[in-house]
Amino acid sequence: MQDPEASRIVRLEQNVLAKNDLMAERNRGWLEAREILALNLMSSPGAGKTTLLERMLADFAGEVRLSVIEGDQETARDAERIRRADARAIQINTGSGCHLDAQMVHEALRKLTPSARSLLIIENVGNLVCPALLDLGESEKVVIMSVTEGEDKPLKYPHMFRAAGVMLISKIDLLPHVEFDVERCSRFAREVNSALEIVRVSARTGDGLDGWSQWLRARIAAVGAKSSAV
Repeated sequence: MQDPEASRIVRLEQNVLAKNDLMAERNRGWLEAREILALNLMSSPGAGKTTLLERMLADFAGEVRLSVIEGDQETARDAERIRRADARAIQINTGSGCHLDAQMVHEALRKLTPSARSLLIIENVGNLVCPALLDLGESEKVVIMSVTEGEDKPLKYPHMFRAAGVMLISKIDLLPHVEFDVERCSRFAREVNSALEIVRVSARTGDGLDGWSQWLRARIAAVGAKSSAV
């Protein structure tokens, strides 16, 4: 006999996801109408998301307007770091929540009002499970994993790497000091997602950032071209 309580929970989860997806589509339409490229950055804690953002702000200064939605369970430390780097940022604290959702992003967009034809970075809560499950209305999901993590993370957390369009292998300046096989990790990631683009970067030394910048510029140009074609 089917458990009625289990059926109720499944229906509630489906309703929550459906509501989130509807709001995500509203977010996406709002962003696309303004030619804003929105990237959802996801990783485990400490992979280097905020440090990478600080480097991007320096490298793209005067070229691309960049604003940031920061997601953490507590504190506004990351948003303060981004503001000190001379960019607009808004902090979302999720409390016990392990991810951002589309409604949170919708409310943040109303307060942040990112400029048309700009780049919006959504730095999700550090977690390799929950953030991959919800659409926020972003243009693309980006997963970051550092060389201080296990090479088999893509196999252990496949949904995250399957959902992403690009994977950044960060902190490559530490490769001489850790046991991490970049090729093996890349092979595992492509077993999960054969279309995944992989870029190796170090926000500290700048190694590999040219490849990441090229990827970003191509996506920014594609947003503008899509708008012009409509």
